[in-house]
Amino acid sequence: MTRLIHDKFAKDYFESLLEPFGKINSQKRVSAEDQYIDVWFEPAQEHLRELNELGGLGRMATTPSMFEPYRNPVTPEQIGDCLLKLLLVKTQMKRQARRKESSLAEESVPRLWILTPTASSKVLSGFNAVQTPDELEGFYTLGSSLNTQIIVIHQLPCTEETLWLRVLGRDRVQQEAIDELEALSENNPFRQRALELLYTLQKSLKSRQELPSEDRELIMRLEPLYQQEREQRDQEIKQLMQKQFAQKLLSKGMEIEQIAELTELSPEEITKLTNNDK
Repeated sequence: MTRLIHDKFAKDYFESLLEPFGKINSQKRVSAEDQYIDVWFEPAQEHLRELNELGGLGRMATTPSMFEPYRNPVTPEQIGDCLLKLLLVKTQMKRQARRKESSLAEESVPRLWILTPTASSKVLSGFNAVQTPDELEGFYTLGSSLNTQIIVIHQLPCTEETLWLRVLGRDRVQQEAIDELEALSENNPFRQRALELLYTLQKSLKSRQELPSEDRELIMRLEPLYQQEREQRDQEIKQLMQKQFAQKLLSKGMEIEQIAELTELSPEEITKLTNNDK
């Protein structure tokens, strides 16, 4: 079964993208019955504006949040488990407030985000989940007092705003998101983080003997990216070694033209090394 591999990827994904913007806690325990929140996030006030760089995911994370991502379509039982964890958290917070002889500020109670690739209308209507007003398609809100939203990833529009959420989808939706991720500027800091996690996911999947066709297709989609990344790293290591060798030759007084022949570096690159040493 590869569900646990995908679950770990989702948790690591949230942790890697959100960690620069606040306090994050994976597998936060909420009861004596070994119930855990997948990802708990508390944003730092000074970084709220920067979260906009993550589009819809960033906007979701501007308040204390509980993220519960599912690889398979979420079931009513799983939604109930998530709601129970939220209620347990709120109860704990109320007790802490009473001990401090203060009241619980509602804005400090985390919002529960349940992420699922798909969800049937029967499951959604069973919890009175309705399309969130003034929000993207695919965002559903439960009763206002529940402080909970369900994100149906495969209903999200294919825009830059939803990219960081669609990476957690399945099949075609996830592969299209990977295409968009690859096309981002290499200067985008989140691009590299996400790709590295996808490489790790690929290696974990390849270690399994029997895989469903969906996972085999995902491995094939990621293979060119993995090869490209490995070649780039090999090239960077080679250039570093060449520069270190060139610096040694420079320290011995060798001419730049001779060093260029030995290291395959251009005279301009070697001259830069000379200037950097000054």
